[in-house]
Amino acid sequence: MKVKVIDGCISCGLCTEEFPDLFQMNAEGIAQVVSRQVPAGLEDQARQAAEDCPVSVILTEE
Repeated sequence: MKVKVIDGCISCGLCTEEFPDLFQMNAEGIAQVVSRQVPAGLEDQARQAAEDCPVSVILTEE
């Protein structure tokens, strides 16, 4: 599974707080993925992050 953050992040920090193994804030305060390829066992967390994002900028690809 792959995950990415597209343009439109509002820097709320929800993804980085709930899923720090998958997301971090960059120097501009915008969320980014730690690794585009989701580590084995974290697929459900990636899906949940995409669902929880208030501006729907987290996308997953199976």
